[in-house]
Amino acid sequence: MAILAWALALAAGAWAALIGDPPGRVLLGAVALLLALAALFTTVARPRLTADQQGIAVRGLVGTRRWTWAEVNVRMVRTRRLGRDTATIEVDAENADPPALVVLGRLDLGADPEDVVDELLALRT
Repeated sequence: MAILAWALALAAGAWAALIGDPPGRVLLGAVALLLALAALFTTVARPRLTADQQGIAVRGLVGTRRWTWAEVNVRMVRTRRLGRDTATIEVDAENADPPALVVLGRLDLGADPEDVVDELLALRT
């Protein structure tokens, strides 16, 4: 997914450089910038979740948030979107200061959420 985002950002930037219409150049430049930011996020922040015996850590662009197992609840959530069943993991840090709710899907985890939640629950005990 990250490779596709980088390729699209590069293509949009090249197209913006070659187009002769100034408003179109600005629009394509903005699209290329947004695609590059998305590509940067998928490159730097994935996989977002790490866990060990002491707790859990979720990484983002601005840093990593870490919680102990006593501060978080981990659960699997299945939803149906666009006729397709999807699974996500909710990390609910309601006992932390400040409280947080993080929802992680397959792209965030780099693996199937059902497998990841089993490993998280095994680490927690």
